[in-house]
Amino acid sequence: MLLLLLGILFLHIAVLVLLFVSTIVSQWLVGNGHTTDLWQNCTTSALGAVQHCYSSSVSEWLQSVQATMILSVIFSVLALFLFFCQLFTLTKGGRFYITGFFQILAGLCVMSAAAIYTVRHSEWHVNTDYSYGFAYILAWVAFPLALLSGIIYVILRKREL
Repeated sequence: MLLLLLGILFLHIAVLVLLFVSTIVSQWLVGNGHTTDLWQNCTTSALGAVQHCYSSSVSEWLQSVQATMILSVIFSVLALFLFFCQLFTLTKGGRFYITGFFQILAGLCVMSAAAIYTVRHSEWHVNTDYSYGFAYILAWVAFPLALLSGIIYVILRKREL
C-alpha cells in the first residue's frame, strides 16, 4: 500500500510540474526568431537569447486559455492538498472521491486550454513559419496523466498504513 501511495503521489507531482512548466514557460509556439506563450511574445537572437518581449494579445480566446491553464494548476494543487487531508481523515475502506474529482477537473481544464489554443492560434499569428514548442506539448502530456491520476484516486481505497 505504501508503494502504491508513493507511486500515485509521484504521478500527481509530475502532473503538477508539467502544468506549472507549460503555463509559465514561453515556448508554446516557436519559429523564425520568435517564441510565444500565453502571456507574451518574445523576439530571440540567433543564439537563443531573448531580446524583446511584448504582452500577448487581449483576445477572448487567449484569455480563456490563460484562465483554464491557471484553473488546472489550482485544481491540481487543491487535489494534492485534499489527498493529504483525506489520507489522515478517511476511515478504512473509504475512497478518495473528492481528490479524484479535482484532479479530473484539472485534466479537463488543461485539455480545454490546449484544444482552444490549437484551434484559435492561427488568428493570432498570420505567419505560418512556426512549430509548436515544448510547453504546448507538455500541456497535452499533462492531460492524460491528470485524468489517469484522477481515475486512480477514485478507484483507490484507504487501507491501514
